[in-house]
Amino acid sequence: MLYVSLIAAFVASILLTPLVKRLAFRIGAVDAPNYRKVHARIMPRLGGLAIFLAFLIAVAIFYPILIHNENGSEFLLSIIIGACIIVATGVIDDMREISAKAKLVGQLAAALIVIFVGGIQIEMVNLPFVGELNFGLLSIPLTILWIVGITNAINLIDGLDGLAAGVSTIALITLAVMAFILSNMFVLAIASILAAATFGFLFYNFHPAKIFMGDTGALFLGFMISVLALLGFKNITFVALIIPVIILGVPISDTFFAIVRRVRMKKKWSDPDKSHLHHRLLDMGFTHRQTVLIIYAIAMMFGIAAIIFSMAKVWGAILLVAVILTAIEIFVEIIGLAGKNYKPLLNFVRIFK
Repeated sequence: MLYVSLIAAFVASILLTPLVKRLAFRIGAVDAPNYRKVHARIMPRLGGLAIFLAFLIAVAIFYPILIHNENGSEFLLSIIIGACIIVATGVIDDMREISAKAKLVGQLAAALIVIFVGGIQIEMVNLPFVGELNFGLLSIPLTILWIVGITNAINLIDGLDGLAAGVSTIALITLAVMAFILSNMFVLAIASILAAATFGFLFYNFHPAKIFMGDTGALFLGFMISVLALLGFKNITFVALIIPVIILGVPISDTFFAIVRRVRMKKKWSDPDKSHLHHRLLDMGFTHRQTVLIIYAIAMMFGIAAIIFSMAKVWGAILLVAVILTAIEIFVEIIGLAGKNYKPLLNFVRIFK
């Protein structure tokens, strides 16, 4: 039955996207070019609605099996309600460009739904050499921080044709693989269906794009990925807690160093700029398509690293994390992601030459 739902999600996304494109022009959900953007003409930006609708169609087909999963009905209800709030927020923003605070309200509302209706939250973690750590009252704010943080991280990398959709698809496939390894049927089904719907949308969104996913798509995908990661790895060991962080290495790293960059330049952390990962690669001379494919490759490497990480022992996992962090730091310093003069590690190496 799952393969039928995957085909349905893929086909529905392909069929719905042209209809959503027409709707976007009709309601004014378009993206005009400016100094921060790489497109040179007005583009429809409501594409995430097609992904969302295709996802709902496929979930409806697989619904009888999903509700028989442990806590499946509670999880699914809260996820769908939260997703509706997120999509509504994105649609309004794609039409009228609402403020960051207004978008945050929508994200907080969606996060609270999955926490209090679905009971989805980070409650405890088993730390190596220390033991069990219960978060207690911090459980809810930590869960909110995770959901809102990942939701916005996906939104921040949505700067090139097919970039956010492709990176999200890779993350969802990795989550599905991990869910299969852990025998988590619910996460496997939802992640796979969403990946199929997003992949169908990529036929219209890859360079040269015919439609953008807009905040409707970026916020929806970010929200879904954050919640699925929690469902797949809640109440687990410290090693497993790192897995979703590695899977989402591209958007998390880009967001983290964007904040570092803005703090160093004495700007607000929320101020937009043109120094994100994709901007830096474009500045280095890579073409639009090459830049997207490079970031896809990086996202795939993070996904493979997450799978290897899940099979490692504690010391092996710690070593892998150290290698990943070092590699990220060197890459960031080379391309100037945190600022052109930010090169502490490279400067340290030069001292010993």
